[in-house]
Amino acid sequence: MLTVSLVTPSLNQARYLDEALRSVLDQGDPALEYVVADGGSTDGSVEIIERFADRLTAWWSKRDAGHADAVNRGFARTSGEIMGWLNSDDRLFPQTLEMVRDLFTRFPEVQWLTSGFPVTLDERGRPVRVGRTNGFARDPYLLGLNGLRSWSRSYFVQQESTFWRRELWDAAGGALDPSFEPAADFELWARFFGHAELWTVDTVIGAFRVHDAQRTASQLDAYRAQARRALPATTSARLAAARATAKLPAGARRRTAIGWNAPVITWSSRLRDWRTTRRQVP
Repeated sequence: MLTVSLVTPSLNQARYLDEALRSVLDQGDPALEYVVADGGSTDGSVEIIERFADRLTAWWSKRDAGHADAVNRGFARTSGEIMGWLNSDDRLFPQTLEMVRDLFTRFPEVQWLTSGFPVTLDERGRPVRVGRTNGFARDPYLLGLNGLRSWSRSYFVQQESTFWRRELWDAAGGALDPSFEPAADFELWARFFGHAELWTVDTVIGAFRVHDAQRTASQLDAYRAQARRALPATTSARLAAARATAKLPAGARRRTAIGWNAPVITWSSRLRDWRTTRRQVP
């Protein structure tokens, strides 16, 4: 059975931390390594973590160099074949760890995967929006067409719904790059794309909470600026072609002119099983 290594970085998120930890631990997963890397919280977070200490692989509360550093320190304490991280104000859906493990076991060609149905929570933890994406292809991602261009689709790769094999992590450098904060996840995905396609699964995996103190919401401009810096140099002709496609008149076949496609895992009601296919994006 593949072991899943999960890290939760946290700093003064006591309001949401219990819910995040329960969303992982209440799944009762028998092959889970779970590390909580607290950056020295002073709001009662430590007391919450202590309640779960006997179910954690490791935890600490001490000053770190920021979010990316906390994640890196957490992963350094793990050894599982499958990896992912969950921020302390987000949560996983029930039984997703089992499902993610099954998908990686069933499809050895999959090096990393994410959800095609990104879920947004409000401040009280209520699901208020379920997005829909056909998938993520390498070229449009590296052109900035996933959330960085005003005329492109708006979906980023949802970090809390993304898992990968440790061999991919190691091949891509084995660490988040803190110099790209707050877009260290975006930069990591760009490196992953240099080694493997991203598979999109047609189901929910995790949920992203929107609130006033949420990092990405409060630093969105900085996030986009750092994410653009993570993109490789591209030709103006390719960007012009992408923009022209995005501005086709209503009713035109917007997604077929360039011909990008992405690998997808879908559930077949007829087969009662998962199957792989490809879809055109963006």
